Amino acid sequence: MNTLSHHQASAKIHAHNWFFPAAALYAAIVLPLSLQIMLTQPGWLPGLATGLGHGHEMLFGFALAVIAGYLLGPQSKLLLGAMLVLWAAARASYLTAPYSAVAALTNALFAVLLAVQIAPKFMTAAKKWRNKVIGPVLLAICGLAAAMQLDRHLGGHLTQQTLLHESVLLIALLLLFMGGRIIAPAVAGHFQQLGQELDARVQPRVEGALIIAMGLAIALHPWPATRSLAAIALVVAGVLALVRLLRWRLWQCRARPDLLCLGAGYGWLVIGLILLALAAPAHRAAALHVITIGGLGSLALGVMARTRMQRVRANPADAPSIVIGTALIGLAAAARALAGLGVFYGGLLWLSTLAWALAFLLLARLLFSLPAR
Repeated sequence: MNTLSHHQASAKIHAHNWFFPAAALYAAIVLPLSLQIMLTQPGWLPGLATGLGHGHEMLFGFALAVIAGYLLGPQSKLLLGAMLVLWAAARASYLTAPYSAVAALTNALFAVLLAVQIAPKFMTAAKKWRNKVIGPVLLAICGLAAAMQLDRHLGGHLTQQTLLHESVLLIALLLLFMGGRIIAPAVAGHFQQLGQELDARVQPRVEGALIIAMGLAIALHPWPATRSLAAIALVVAGVLALVRLLRWRLWQCRARPDLLCLGAGYGWLVIGLILLALAAPAHRAAALHVITIGGLGSLALGVMARTRMQRVRANPADAPSIVIGTALIGLAAAARALAGLGVFYGGLLWLSTLAWALAFLLLARLLFSLPAR
């Protein structure tokens, strides 16, 4: 019996072995491809011919692949292979025929299957409400991925922008939660090695208030009549996230550049949330890109690299590609934000895009150099 159980366990493979390299390569390829198509060749891949299509693939192509790799855990090769093939089919069908039934079915099916496998882990195993709430957040992200695709297939256009913005806020909430749960223990462990103590770790009261503020923003943001209240909630969330970040005292982790890079991603979330709250309607797209490029990009890169390196017992602090990649993503976020002001628009868009692509090519190179475990 023990031999059989060991064999069954060894037959499983961690999802990050397959989904992280796929996500890194897709991020590196699809963003410059998207900009090229939007600017010069809109008929080539219709799924990337609009800003909505670009946003769809960054959130539901790239970000969902990162979530799958991080949260699916060990799976059988058959199930994991089927999920990866379904994800790839969803990407191909959306890029080539975004309004087709095939694109709607594959994208919705991948999102639903992912939600079914990851959300119950938080909703049933968790005891504290702060942990339990992440299950519904994951369900909402996957649900919006399915709803946006089905709405597009059925000809809906007015709701697409709202669904996309809600998805960004939900992913920001997930990043604020998961980022804190990754950064706090890692920094505390580093402080212990230095013979010091980090009193402010998860900071449950701050985390709880942060979840509530983001929840209010998500609920209020879609409606014009309550958007000003949503803006207040976003400012509160940004300030709470900043307080949490400062209390981790990351400036004392100079020997751990990988942790500083995660802190940079958390900082981009702070900036993006406050900018989104204060931005005029014409500049909201730039603020959303600060969240998705700076926050999502930096944290995704850091988490993917650290997860894979720690699995093979390599030291993330010794990986210069994490630092270089995070710096490139910072450049990409800053360039995209400035482009939103109308300054050197085309040049800054290309600078942002190429910096992002290079960052994830470096990550892909790192991931492919590591053995699968």
